Amino acid sequence: MSNLIVFWHRKDLRISDNIGLTEARKNSDQIIGLFCFDPNILNRDDIAPARIKYMLGCLAELQQSYQKIGSQLLILNGNPATSILTLAKTLNISSIYYNQDVEPYAIARDKLVKNALTKEGISCHGFWDQLLHFPEEIVTKTNENYKVYTPFWNNWIAKSKPSLAQNIENVKGLTEEQITLAKSAGIVNLPTLKELGYVWENDLFLTPGETAAKQQLNYFCDSLIYEYNEQRNYPAIEGTSQLSAALKFGAIGIRTVWQAAVNCYENCRSDEARDNVQTWQKELAWREFYQHCLYNFPELEQGPYRKEFKDFPWENDEKLFQAWCEGNTGYPIVDAAMRQLNETGWMHNRCRMIVASFLTKDLIIDWKWGEKYFMQKLVDGDLAANNGGWQWSASSGMDPKPLRIFNPASQTQKFDPEGEYIRTWIPELSSIDTPYLITGNIPSLERHRCGYPQPIVDHKIRQNEFKNLYKMQKIN
Repeated sequence: MSNLIVFWHRKDLRISDNIGLTEARKNSDQIIGLFCFDPNILNRDDIAPARIKYMLGCLAELQQSYQKIGSQLLILNGNPATSILTLAKTLNISSIYYNQDVEPYAIARDKLVKNALTKEGISCHGFWDQLLHFPEEIVTKTNENYKVYTPFWNNWIAKSKPSLAQNIENVKGLTEEQITLAKSAGIVNLPTLKELGYVWENDLFLTPGETAAKQQLNYFCDSLIYEYNEQRNYPAIEGTSQLSAALKFGAIGIRTVWQAAVNCYENCRSDEARDNVQTWQKELAWREFYQHCLYNFPELEQGPYRKEFKDFPWENDEKLFQAWCEGNTGYPIVDAAMRQLNETGWMHNRCRMIVASFLTKDLIIDWKWGEKYFMQKLVDGDLAANNGGWQWSASSGMDPKPLRIFNPASQTQKFDPEGEYIRTWIPELSSIDTPYLITGNIPSLERHRCGYPQPIVDHKIRQNEFKNLYKMQKIN
């Protein structure tokens, strides 16, 4: 048997700092990349066209990266368990290498693929690449999984972090004869967005690919990270790393990102600067916390973690939900955020919390409706992070302080004090005086003149109604 190894890419669309790929190179100099478009994922009803477009951009660069090191990235379109097996048998492949995932579907899929390949004598090797610490590594002293972030962070930050995986080079790809065989086994050209059945005509908010991700990391670490603590909360300011999509698709390695943060921390000349860097490190730990939670408690995908919320009497008014989706609630900060999401496929994190609180606590609509809508739109939509964020906002998840209600007006006054963000995304309100804009107390005549709707609910009344429902459920 040949020693041809296939590296199956999924959430690691890069060749640098890739643990599974590095391990494959240790065992062979003939390695090809593989990506499989899985209909079980593509045919779901919560897939964002912007996210697929971003992924295609990452794959186009990944193909070029493989060419530069002397190999190829092959593309399949079909059920992984059957299509990968067909390719492996046709090319007489010795091993499949891949990086593991935390999502329930991915875990079940990998098991099916592994079983099918093992029966044919093809070995499978999985590695943890998307996490700095794999789930079994971060547990309590009594060997239990963490359900609260702060103790998780204290354990997680105390552990030494892995170094970057060695880059691979001098790799052999397929011969012309093998390429012909691969085509007979179902290999296709990289499809377009339209060929996959999606339409996204707007520009991408984030440039896809490994090169752009590294450039963005460098840009953020040059200066923005040292003011992150404050700036990250202002949606009109470019104060966040904007690496979420790159991390979701693995266009950049988490060890690369962590090392950059460590370098920034070591370069700090004040406690304030160090505090800013550590705040960003804590955000990276939040990402990992939610991934560990999903891996350890896969039932989170299906519903609330807190049992008391399983029968919560959500009102689920379709008209109110539609107004929220379209950014027509009459609450400027909420509407600006939803319009940003709809137009760009991205939303500032502070605004994600505001609109999630509004949907669940003001409109009293099930958080799963919002969770799904976000996944239908977000370029960085990730099951673990999105589910974790929504359950945090709805008070249904793992959280020592379960009931939080965001006041849209006070959030605006604090984080968009001049109304810049609102005016950017709701241009019809651009001439409204700032005091009216940031309090939301826009006179009815002004709303009518601008063609902007009246508030669809009264925040004060609705938060009291939510609190009463919460008490009736006897939620602790």
